[in-house]
Amino acid sequence: MSTDANNGKGVAADVLSADARVRAARVRLMIFDVDGILTDGGLLYGADGEQIKRFNALDGHGIKQLQQSGVATAIISARQSAIVSRRAGDLGIAHVQQGVHDKYAAFVKLLEQLQLTADDCGFIGDDVIDLPILSQAGFAVSVPNGHRDVRSRVHYVTQASGGHGAAREICDIIMQVQNTYDATLATYLPPHQPGVAPV
Repeated sequence: MSTDANNGKGVAADVLSADARVRAARVRLMIFDVDGILTDGGLLYGADGEQIKRFNALDGHGIKQLQQSGVATAIISARQSAIVSRRAGDLGIAHVQQGVHDKYAAFVKLLEQLQLTADDCGFIGDDVIDLPILSQAGFAVSVPNGHRDVRSRVHYVTQASGGHGAAREICDIIMQVQNTYDATLATYLPPHQPGVAPV
């Protein structure tokens, strides 16, 4: 099923292989890289050296809905940015590890903290620094603008690009596979709308 996340259309979970569906159904923690995933990968600097990042509002709301459905969320990023801390705070992402060059060590630490296994986790990344986690995560995801050696080693490549709805796509898919999507969507619909069952 074709999609363009920028025009507000979603992607149905039937784009997943049977194996990827099983993996997505087990996800209890979804971990996001930042540059190239929650952003388009561009790095903008102001005249005073301040780093500027552009986030996607659809992605943000998808992350909130995923949390509402019962799946925890986290960020693991090699870069350190106050902007990312602020964005994570806005979205209620409680687990944020930045300035991490050994992403796998951060991943293991997070699993220990939350008493989860790698099979319980999804991770979406775009570059080779993400491969140590992607090779272990139960549900490994990348984006079409990711490095080819990453895209060839994951369970699913999103149709939307990083920074342009990829995070929303994967949040929607996880909720669909886990049969929580309709319930989260119903909270935004008027009561007694024909054809919509009450939550």
